[in-house]
Amino acid sequence: MEHFYITGDTHGNQYKWVEQIEPVLSPADKILVCGDFGVGFWNGRYWTEEMFYDFLEKQKYSVLFIDGNHEDFPKLYNYPVEIWNGGRVHKIRKNVIHLMRGEIYSIDGHSIFVMGGGYSIDKYRRTEGISWWSQEMPSEEEYQNALSNLKQVNYQVDYIITHTAPSETVYYLSTLRHLGIKNNVTEELPITTFLDNVQHKVLYRHWYFGHFHVDVELWKNQTAIFNSVRELVSGRNIRQ
Repeated sequence: MEHFYITGDTHGNQYKWVEQIEPVLSPADKILVCGDFGVGFWNGRYWTEEMFYDFLEKQKYSVLFIDGNHEDFPKLYNYPVEIWNGGRVHKIRKNVIHLMRGEIYSIDGHSIFVMGGGYSIDKYRRTEGISWWSQEMPSEEEYQNALSNLKQVNYQVDYIITHTAPSETVYYLSTLRHLGIKNNVTEELPITTFLDNVQHKVLYRHWYFGHFHVDVELWKNQTAIFNSVRELVSGRNIRQ
């Protein structure tokens, strides 16, 4: 029986993939990473980045991901754009697929809206063009593409997958003092307020996001996900 799983930021960590995620997956499974997949950062413990992608290509499962703020965007955007399951994608390998900002996909009978992007609060430690890229935040064209696609489905989807969260949810996270999450970072407000608008307009079953490096079930059918691996539909925690 095939499963559709979801997990949080992998940050190009080969150890996390091989030791924590890989053992969960069976042939025909799908796993979706909620941003900060780590394009440009997969050189590591076992292989070079291209060797890692070659390793994934040999597997029987599929890896789907949205972009976060820690990706090499020029490298990511250099892959050709294709149409896959109703939306635009970059195919890193035949089974390693980047779901592009603002697109809606039909996967295993589920409609899934995705919106990557976010702001790097560690930008001060990064170097532009080497470890940080301005494309981490969505463009106006990408916001408009998202709204246009949502309008076409009458603002109704099964699942929403984003990297960061609506500003109302970020505020809620900040009230959970033990998590140590700051209220809305000013530079990230363009996307978090955009996601507020999506939250108010769109009817959805569940919303998953990464970015904050916590695993918490929240209000409004939303889940922050990082180290856990969950079933997309049931939300059941498979691995923590």
